[in-house]
Amino acid sequence: MQFNPGAVLAPAVDWLNANFHGFFAQVTLVIEALLGAIEAALMTLPPFAVIAIVVIAAFAAAGLRLAILAACCLGFCWLTELWQASMQTIALMLVAVIVAVAVAVPLGILAARRPAIEATLRPILDVMQTVPPWVYLIPAVMIFSLGRVPAIIATIVYGIPPMLRLTTLAFRGVPHDLRELGQAIGARPRTILWKIEFPAAKPTMLVGLNQCILLSLAMVVLAGLVGAGGLGAEVTRGLTRMEMGLGLRAGLAIVAVAILVDRLSRSALDRGRGPHKSA
Repeated sequence: MQFNPGAVLAPAVDWLNANFHGFFAQVTLVIEALLGAIEAALMTLPPFAVIAIVVIAAFAAAGLRLAILAACCLGFCWLTELWQASMQTIALMLVAVIVAVAVAVPLGILAARRPAIEATLRPILDVMQTVPPWVYLIPAVMIFSLGRVPAIIATIVYGIPPMLRLTTLAFRGVPHDLRELGQAIGARPRTILWKIEFPAAKPTMLVGLNQCILLSLAMVVLAGLVGAGGLGAEVTRGLTRMEMGLGLRAGLAIVAVAILVDRLSRSALDRGRGPHKSA
């Protein structure tokens, strides 16, 4: 007899919707509120003002080359008339990354300190990183329907594994001498965590953050298939309507956003590893 996963999945989803509808509604409200706040912050100011702020911040953080790159990437999104879609994509990515980091970092710290927890999480993370990205959209859509919320939920799930794994690796790599020094001077566990362990783990954690950001951006673009909006929706529209110009412009805007986000996160990584060198 052939096993049919749908025969098991559909009743399970129906049970979840029937018994946890209030919880899912609250999750939707929280995500929509956070997403709306970030979108408002990005789109209230005129495009040239946002570009100027990012360029100044990039120059202060990493020097002239990154500032020029930021101006070129954001300027391209503006000149191609895809500014609103680009800001929607960035907002979706930011919400997903914020939630993914908030979930992954505490779990990573626990996994670093408790081998049993790491052993339990390891096969789950292996499955999460093996499953094709678009598969995450199926249960998210079944529970939250079409729109931005299932896209963000799927993106969060996709972005958690690299951040969690590298957080675990980072805290396991903190020298025992540093912990023992903190205990010797009578520091509380919370003080040791924030003043000793976090600074020592920061470079590896920033690598995880970089990977989480890039994977979340890739997933957010794919989530345009379920009505998430942003540049992914523009690419989908260009393909379905055979508007090659729109699809090409949206694709290049995605590349511009990805390059900018990658370079900004790498700049933060370089600053975390040691003395800052101008880009």
